[in-house]
Amino acid sequence: MEDQVILVDVHDAPIGLTGKLEAHQKALLHRAVSVFIFNSQQQLLLQKRAADKYHSACLWTNTVCTHPKPGESNSDAVRRRLKEEMGLDVQEVTKIFDFTYLEKLGNELTEHEFDHVFIGFSDDLPLPNADEVSDFRFVDVDLLRNEIKTNPQNYTVWFRKIIDRVVSEMNFR
Repeated sequence: MEDQVILVDVHDAPIGLTGKLEAHQKALLHRAVSVFIFNSQQQLLLQKRAADKYHSACLWTNTVCTHPKPGESNSDAVRRRLKEEMGLDVQEVTKIFDFTYLEKLGNELTEHEFDHVFIGFSDDLPLPNADEVSDFRFVDVDLLRNEIKTNPQNYTVWFRKIIDRVVSEMNFR
């Protein structure tokens, strides 16, 4: 059975459920979480999405992205997906902001998400799930921001939209 996503209104109040693919085909606003894990050297852990992902395949992005399951809290979804995708057990994650976006992805799919953005810290080496992640790296945020300016097509649309705000919230620079 296809994973269900939580449909929400513009205030993030749940209004129903639908299949994940249908939400992206019909551009339905749904709940998501994005996670940014930094190490003690203030480097961000990036993942490269697997080649067989149904959208944004082979693109670099933040550490983890997912949709909370019905009845699951956002922070529980974050911890679950960190374990499932990256093999990381990060117990302390902090929400830093929310944002909503609407972007066409190609293949007649659209992201329309009410996204809750979280940060966490870990020096553990990830053990990525090959079905989800094809590569990973830790990167200095200044270098990363320059790479995004030079080659934006190598990064997911949501990641490009929020990286500057995440860095600003972190007060690293």
